[in-house]
Amino acid sequence: MTLGPAAALPSQGAGGSLAPAQTLRPAARAIATQAVSPDVAAETGVPERAESASLVPAEALRPRARPETPPAATVVAAAPTTPIALYPALRPEARPAGVIVPRQAQVAPAPVLLPGARTQGRGAALHNPNDNSGQLVPAAVVRPAPGIGAGITGTRGAVCGVPGIIGETISPIAGRVNGCGIANPVKITSVNGVRLSQAATMDCDTARALNTWVQRGLKPAFGATNGGVTGLQIAGSYVCRTRNHRAGAKISEHGRGRAVDISGISFANGTSLSILRDYKGRQGAPIRAAHRAACGIFGTTLGPGSDGMHEDHLHFDTARHRKGSYCR
Repeated sequence: MTLGPAAALPSQGAGGSLAPAQTLRPAARAIATQAVSPDVAAETGVPERAESASLVPAEALRPRARPETPPAATVVAAAPTTPIALYPALRPEARPAGVIVPRQAQVAPAPVLLPGARTQGRGAALHNPNDNSGQLVPAAVVRPAPGIGAGITGTRGAVCGVPGIIGETISPIAGRVNGCGIANPVKITSVNGVRLSQAATMDCDTARALNTWVQRGLKPAFGATNGGVTGLQIAGSYVCRTRNHRAGAKISEHGRGRAVDISGISFANGTSLSILRDYKGRQGAPIRAAHRAACGIFGTTLGPGSDGMHEDHLHFDTARHRKGSYCR
């Protein structure tokens, strides 16, 4: 019997495989064979009977996976146990401990100097008592002038830059008539350790002059008499009025916060001297000495015998005159 092309294939032992180990094409399917006679078998060398079973193992009958594409293992991801945030957290990050964010400094607006307004302060020219040209604006627009004495209102303790001047700064004062008022007022209760009988309102130039007079004039004049000076009787300080209360007269220095009136002196032993009673009496020598010592410290000093209007008190003010201090 003549064999077809398939008969020329080598025989396959049981369990063997004719296909190459790494074939890229599917293996050939098994072909059924018929029995071969002994003569033909001897002639051709073909076995008498081919195995009716497949020449290729059963597993080789199905296509093998290509080596470059090995079967990928299927991995089933476990369901997340916590929700995944799709958007960034809206809560702000915590600041590191100990970090202090400085607060922006509050910048105060620069003071505005109003047209025609006069400034007060150290070195400022003082008003001539014969000049009434100074005009104050209404209280709603009064601005403190820069310099010692200007500051936060209501501050208690030493004021005007002098430790011996005790009192408080107060709000600017505008008078009810032109010429009155204090841009930088202070309310004084004690000067150089000497208590005032009542708080006296004035500007810082006048407060400093009063402090200097107590230190250089009043205390040296009395020394240790009656235990030393401990107090002053204040008869007047700031008040918006004309000179000597006369109608039509110019504004008094009291109306500008530049004057103080003293009617008596108190001592450590509890005694006191009155300007009205004692100025010309046998105990009046130290009073008169203290009065004279004020000349030059103040621009104006008046007392008993000066003009008939100051018989019961000493008037001191810081007005400046063209010919120097006016002392009577």
